[in-house]
Amino acid sequence: MPTVAIPSLMRNLTDGEDIVSVKGNTLREIINNLENRYPGTKEKLCDGDRIHPSVNVYINGVLTRTAMHDHVDEDAELHFLPAISGG
Repeated sequence: MPTVAIPSLMRNLTDGEDIVSVKGNTLREIINNLENRYPGTKEKLCDGDRIHPSVNVYINGVLTRTAMHDHVDEDAELHFLPAISGG
């Protein structure tokens, strides 16, 4: 089952969990299952039906611009890194 590293700014949605295992064979399935388990996560990661432009997705340490329907390996490690703005 893929593991997802939860960004610190989203851990309030996951009861403080920093790494969670989530079922899914595609990025879309993983995000939808993450949302079912931790409501509010999809809103932070997505803009409609796409990854929000300010969120970078790393799969097994590689930055990807993968489509939501692309396959994700069962043993994959995902990191969602939202851009931090400020001055």
